[in-house]
Amino acid sequence: MRTLALGLAVALLPAPAPQAGPGCATDAMLVFDGSASMGELGYDPTAPTRIAEAREALRRAVPEIAPYRRVGLLTYGPGGDHPCSGISLRFSPMANAAAALVAGIERLDPGGLTPLASSVAAAARALDYRARPGIVVLVTDGNETCGGTPCALSAALAQDARDLTVHVIGFRIVHDPFSWNSPEAGEYDGQTVAKCLADATGGLFVTTETVGELAAALRETLGCPLIGWQDWRAPPRGRG
Repeated sequence: MRTLALGLAVALLPAPAPQAGPGCATDAMLVFDGSASMGELGYDPTAPTRIAEAREALRRAVPEIAPYRRVGLLTYGPGGDHPCSGISLRFSPMANAAAALVAGIERLDPGGLTPLASSVAAAARALDYRARPGIVVLVTDGNETCGGTPCALSAALAQDARDLTVHVIGFRIVHDPFSWNSPEAGEYDGQTVAKCLADATGGLFVTTETVGELAAALRETLGCPLIGWQDWRAPPRGRG
């Protein structure tokens, strides 16, 4: 009876809140595609645009991420003096950034081109990448279209950074008929040249087509392992 009572008492104790694992201490920057193609209509004019679906994916994913990792936001595409200068550091990594991340993407009005290399370099600087570990998660629907060299950048980051990982999420990737504008794109035919950023820094390259896939990729790259109540309540193993 005493053993049964003790078991019931333990079962009724409140479970501790999940705790972030050690890797969650690393700050992250989300680099988000705001180029004109994100707002383009496809063959079906009634279908949602990429930016509409990306906003929904953010709304699903970031409330599960932001309580456990400091995240900042940088966007590229709209604004600037010319189509390649619209790179905007919205905010540096901060705690509980879910509302700020969602609001930043909600306000994004797609325009301009795709300066992948310059945007990732700016995100790395925001993380103080030479002095501190960091994570960059790049969401893009296409190739570099501003003459940058993401592969050369990735080699430099891998050499100079203290510990920087770049994950790349391709979202409904658009084939670039003007890939001549990206001197490295030929090696990545059918994919975004940004893949080399992940290849060189030990990150993930994920292609996504749906809201659900994009949300899952954001959780995988920005999220972190949690130590939860399941481990706390696991019964001890018996002897045989």
